[in-house]
Order: sequence, then C-alpha cells, then structure tokens
Amino acid sequence: MANLQTRSFSSPGGPPRVACYNLRVPSPDSARYRKLVASPADTGARLDRFVATHCPDLSRTRVQELIASGLVLIDGKAASKGSLHLRGGQKISVEVTERPPIVAEAESIPLDVLYEDDDVMAINKAAGMTVHAGAGNVSGTLVNALLGRGQSLSQAGDPLRPGIVHRLDKETSGVILVAKNDAAHAKLGEAFRQRAIKKTYIALVRGALAEKSGRIELAIGRDPIHRTRMTTERKSWHGGTIANPREARTDWKALAKLGNTTLVEVRLHTGRTHQIRVHFSALKHPVVGDTLYGAAGELRLGKRTLPKLGRNFLHAAKLGFAQPRTGAWIEVRAVLPAELRNFLKKLCDAAGEPQSRIDAALAGYL
Repeated sequence: MANLQTRSFSSPGGPPRVACYNLRVPSPDSARYRKLVASPADTGARLDRFVATHCPDLSRTRVQELIASGLVLIDGKAASKGSLHLRGGQKISVEVTERPPIVAEAESIPLDVLYEDDDVMAINKAAGMTVHAGAGNVSGTLVNALLGRGQSLSQAGDPLRPGIVHRLDKETSGVILVAKNDAAHAKLGEAFRQRAIKKTYIALVRGALAEKSGRIELAIGRDPIHRTRMTTERKSWHGGTIANPREARTDWKALAKLGNTTLVEVRLHTGRTHQIRVHFSALKHPVVGDTLYGAAGELRLGKRTLPKLGRNFLHAAKLGFAQPRTGAWIEVRAVLPAELRNFLKKLCDAAGEPQSRIDAALAGYL
C-alpha cells in the first residue's frame, strides 16, 4: 500500500513546514490498493490525469473505468467523474481490480460482403465500425457481425480476433480480408508479411501537394507523450524517443487538386498502425477530418465552411491477393462511400469546380 511520508524543514523567520510525498511502500496489497495525496501544486489537476501520473501502470482509460465503477475515492467518497479538479490536501484512494474477461459474442449486424469463397471473405467495412473487441469496446465490431452470421472463422490467432488477418482503423472504410480457416489465415498472414498483397486507398489531404506523385519512407513508432498516437522520427515531439520505430513506406499519386485539398491514390507497402495518417501528417498534409493527427475539425474554403465530415477521408478502395488455396489472383474493390462522395460534391461546389472532373479522376472507384 502506498504511504504518505512527511519531512520537516525550516524557512527563515518562520515555523517548520511539512513536505508531503506520495511514496510506494511494498506490501502484499500494493498491487491492488493505492493511496495518494494531492499536494498544493496539484490544485486544479484533473482526477483521472493525477491518478494515471502517479500510477504509471494504469492507463488513463483504465483509471476512468475504475472511477466509473466507484473504485476511486476522494476523502472517502466515490468520485463521480474523472474530470473533477483536485484541491491540495485531498486524499485519493484507488482500488485496482482486474477487468472482466472480454468474450466475442455473436450479434446480428448487416455486412457488405464483396467476395467470398471456401477460404476467405472480403468485407466492405463501414467507417465507425471497430474490427474486433477490446477494452471498453465489446460489441458492434466486425467480429461480432461475422459470428452473428454463423460464419466459420480461423482460430489461429487471438480468440477475440477469429478470422482477422489485418485491420483497418475504426474511422477508415473499405476492403478488409477475413480468413475462414487456419490454413487460409497462415497463407494470408505470410502474404502480408512478404508484402505480396496490394493495398490501395483513396484519401483527401489538406493543402496542395507540390508533386504529382511521391514516396514517404519514415519509420513509425508509438508517440512517447500521447500514447493513443503513432509518430515518425521526424515528428517526435518534446524530445522524446519513439518506441520501437519500424520501417514504413507509403507511395502516393495525386488524382486532383480541389480548393485547398488534394485527392490522392495511396499504395501501402507496409502495414503500420495509422500509417497513411501518420505519414501525411508528417508532411504537414493531414488527412481531412483526422483531428488526431492535426487536421482541423472543419474545412474552410475562402469564406465558406463545409459541414463536418464526421470521419476521416480515408477509404481502402482496392485489395489484391492470391487465393490461399489455388494461388489465383483476386482483386476486390469497394466503391467510395456515399458520405465521401457527398463531401466531394460540396467541396466542388465551394471551389467552383465541375463534379465531372473529380468523377473522371476517381474512375474505377465510384
């Protein structure tokens, strides 16, 4: 259990003062119970941030879960929310419990199946759908939907990810492959590792790209400060070193410039977390709608402000792969979603550009 240690010291012309330190004292219960005291310097700090800072083994998300479960007390009373601002001298106690096990349950959720055979499926995932269950997100996922249709899936990987060979970000739409059996999973997994699967995306990025095409080769790793983000070595903020940087290559071709944006076709040669978003952000051309990586919430064009897109303008439009059993080459396409087409129409109207020019640039993706 953590213990409060005090030390007296004198100041010129005044009585002794007491300094307080939050020190951990080893005990059998120290992994479960934590006791902290807010110092005067902590006045105004958010409760969830304070606890996460003093308990580095707990993520801020986990701290918020404990608060919601009534397991974080301030002066003996359960805290109502993580955004509470602390006062110096308040005593905070935390009871750390294990998360209940997450189970992938079948749910009746419609899916847009683009291709299917005995070994593999290609799904057109909608933006807003998470691929598989995780902490704080146990329903409404692609895996829940696959199980809901009674789908036979590979069991070679994580039990929460049956059939999942690769992933798409929650706010990215488009083609995702699913393995129906372990043999197909192994073959597809190796194909991804060998970069034998062709992945093509359509993205709208902020600003006018100077070249007609380009290649981005910047290693990507976890942001040392903002743990929900990835970053490149070029954009490692605050002097922190990025964790486990891994090589990443993104090739792009400009399809059309539209106002203060550029529509691009992107080819991924590696599959790092948030790769396209991180790479274009590093070039100071973040994906439209991607506020996590520096895009404004709304797009302004002259004096006009377009309605919020509500997602990232990033779509996995085409995926080519060898059928794992026969080796036959299969190419699957997912047309650009209606919300992205509508956004382009509004952008054309604001920029005074004919819609036909964009339709021509996106031939094969509409």
